[in-house]
Amino acid sequence: MKEQLESLNSISINFGENGMMIVNILLAFIMFGVALGIKLDTFKDVFRHPKSIITGICLQWIALPAVTYLLTIALNHWITPMVALGMILVASCPGGNISNFISSLSKGNVELSVSMTAVTTAFAPLITPLNFFVWGTLYYETISISGEIPRLVIPFLPMLWQILLLLGIPIVLGMLFARYFPNATKKITKPAQILSILLFLVMVVASFAQNFQLFIDNIIFIFFIVLLHNGAAFATGYFGAGACRLPLKDRRSITIEVGIQNSGLGLVLLFNPAIFPPEVWHGHYGGMLFVTAWWGIWHIIAGLTIAYLFRRHPIDNHE
Repeated sequence: MKEQLESLNSISINFGENGMMIVNILLAFIMFGVALGIKLDTFKDVFRHPKSIITGICLQWIALPAVTYLLTIALNHWITPMVALGMILVASCPGGNISNFISSLSKGNVELSVSMTAVTTAFAPLITPLNFFVWGTLYYETISISGEIPRLVIPFLPMLWQILLLLGIPIVLGMLFARYFPNATKKITKPAQILSILLFLVMVVASFAQNFQLFIDNIIFIFFIVLLHNGAAFATGYFGAGACRLPLKDRRSITIEVGIQNSGLGLVLLFNPAIFPPEVWHGHYGGMLFVTAWWGIWHIIAGLTIAYLFRRHPIDNHE
């Protein structure tokens, strides 16, 4: 399996200058759409009812990357470093905007779901590169002890600066638009979410169009890796919230939030040579691309499945 996954490292995506401009515009639109659901009142609610959202954010920002790191170490004999770093990148991303819709299908606490997405998205320019740097570096240091691979230095400050530029501006614009044009925001929020998903699928197809056969040959391995990783993410949210004795309605939303990551963001970051410079990564990070791309497709299927299971068990008013 590991030898098979090594073949993915030969893939590098080069959209060219014009192509990257289009990709960055797509990312800006996606993040603008997510930011439409971020309102200042959301942050006020965090302080009024802090336990559930603080628990959820800690599970997403700390527990999920930690669990992912442990999982990559446990799977070290079967996966490549680039696949492992792809898992860590996804775990470092904020919650996906479709999580709010799936949370409503789950009969969860939609307000909590929106609040978690808002907070993790607003702080994504800082938390995403920080988590990827910390856990990615720790992963490399851990597996380098056995002498398997040379140590890779993950550049933090260049990544932070680029992500601040790419994410900060559309997030701020989205929040301002939602504040000053509330009626227009209500009309375009849902279409923007649907369009974001479609744009993500278009990016996936465009990325692997020239490597379609390689994608087919390795999808079974990537499928099981993402299945295991995504299952661990949902379990982290569910059992973590349960350990903190949160209401079942809140537990459902936290489960969905921790299991649904904005992997579209991770995919676009991988496309950007200023964030993942070819000279640092040797131009070969196809394993990261495969994991991130398939996660974006699979977590929707898994999220809808969990929502169906949750709906089959009505919540008692005392729970």
